[in-house]
Amino acid sequence: MNPRKKVDLKLIIIGALGVGKTSLLHQYVHKTFYEDYQTTLGASILSKIIILDDTTLKLQIWDTGGQERFRSMVSTFYKGSDGCILAFDVTDLESFEALDTWRGDVLAKTIPMEPSYPMVVLGNKIDLADRQVPQEVAQGWCKEKDIPYFEVSAKNDINVVQAFEMLASRALSRLCLLMPFRWKAEECCLTLYGALILRKHCAMVAKC
Repeated sequence: MNPRKKVDLKLIIIGALGVGKTSLLHQYVHKTFYEDYQTTLGASILSKIIILDDTTLKLQIWDTGGQERFRSMVSTFYKGSDGCILAFDVTDLESFEALDTWRGDVLAKTIPMEPSYPMVVLGNKIDLADRQVPQEVAQGWCKEKDIPYFEVSAKNDINVVQAFEMLASRALSRLCLLMPFRWKAEECCLTLYGALILRKHCAMVAKC
């Protein structure tokens, strides 16, 4: 792959209310932990630039911002996304049991729909003592669905970088498989995220 290529990836982080999605995102992007924050309505988007496989990736990571109570609103953020983090709280069994619903919602509403849509699962708050979800149970759920699993702590910065960059790597690999010819197209083609948009745009570039 050509070094100096630039790609934008839209990633989303979803899960039950209070599992620490915003804390995980701020720990990854800003290396800070916000122990006390107020739940707000409206999605927030944080960006981070990384180098992966000789490619510059601009990650635009969407946090649903407390809209989990309005499931139909959350699903509007799925469109055009290149990958998804499913987060739960290891001290909250209900948040783990909700993963099936969140995963199903993403697969049903992501455009284009495809079983290979990249996901990773994060079991957050492993720094706390009152654990309710055994590690082997979470690992078993993820193994059954072929999704990478990470035990993480936003507070202590455990496995946060590894988890986000695993998702970025899988999202980049998916784009390469979907559109191998796009790396020969114009640079502007690489700055659009969303497989459907990329395919259409690259086809137009190829005709010029």
